[in-house]
Amino acid sequence: MARGPTIASFLLCYLVGCLAQKPTPLVIWHGMGDTCCFPFSMGHIKEMVEERIPGIYVRSLMIGDSIIADEEHGYFGNVNNQVAEVCEKVAADPELQGGYHAMGFSQGGQFLRAVAQRCPIPPVKNLVTFGGQHQGVFGLPSCPTSPSESRTCEYIRKILNYGAYRSWIQDTLVQAQYWHDPLQEELYRNESIFLADINNEKEINESYRTNLKKLDNLVMVKFLADTMVVPKESEWFGFYSPGQDKEVLPLQQTQLYLEDRLGLKEMDEASKLHFLSTEGGHLEFSDQWFLEEIVDKFVNC
Repeated sequence: MARGPTIASFLLCYLVGCLAQKPTPLVIWHGMGDTCCFPFSMGHIKEMVEERIPGIYVRSLMIGDSIIADEEHGYFGNVNNQVAEVCEKVAADPELQGGYHAMGFSQGGQFLRAVAQRCPIPPVKNLVTFGGQHQGVFGLPSCPTSPSESRTCEYIRKILNYGAYRSWIQDTLVQAQYWHDPLQEELYRNESIFLADINNEKEINESYRTNLKKLDNLVMVKFLADTMVVPKESEWFGFYSPGQDKEVLPLQQTQLYLEDRLGLKEMDEASKLHFLSTEGGHLEFSDQWFLEEIVDKFVNC
């Protein structure tokens, strides 16, 4: 008489199914002054994730065709073109076609958000931003200590002071494209070629709202001792009250939220927004915190 399936056979089928199902891949975009592949920064992040989640595919984005070009593009170039380049690379990567999680570090945070809003195929599932300047910055108070990076930083300071919203500066200097002057809100909205657009401050782009709301989770990490991002509340979508640069409003009191121009209010009510914080300066966090609070909760799923 034929016997039915045994418990052992059920377990075997289950295990085979689990092994056949690959982890959701991860895409990383580095910040200013960094590259895709420095072993002490994004290389270390990639290695930690791969060790924590065996079999995961991690792509650390290179902008341009070399490490040198990648670092230069953190300072110079049109961000809209860089976002379009990433959209093409993601769409052409066979490992990402079923969707992926994304991590953006510093300015890479708002850049990857632009990818999620503009290029929904393949879809971003969870987006994690570390010190991302979602409402922009109004100041560059800290420069690196190395001579070469310090010179570049000081050059950027001078250019931004000269006129962040001049067309040639907007088209050339990355940091100008998320420079948000609360004393000149109308000028910012009219002349910002990147941030004002992805924040739906020029006009409502319904596809931006629709695509952002497709995220399973938007995770924003703020660094409590951050002196690089001014104001640091921008890392949680907060910003100065219009017309002055002293009082900072939390996201929930901004017009961006009250008018729900990006769908953030709806996402908040659906528990899709996560406001995390950690001690330390800009992008300073421990490996243990990163693995337990970010990888285990928002990548290993």
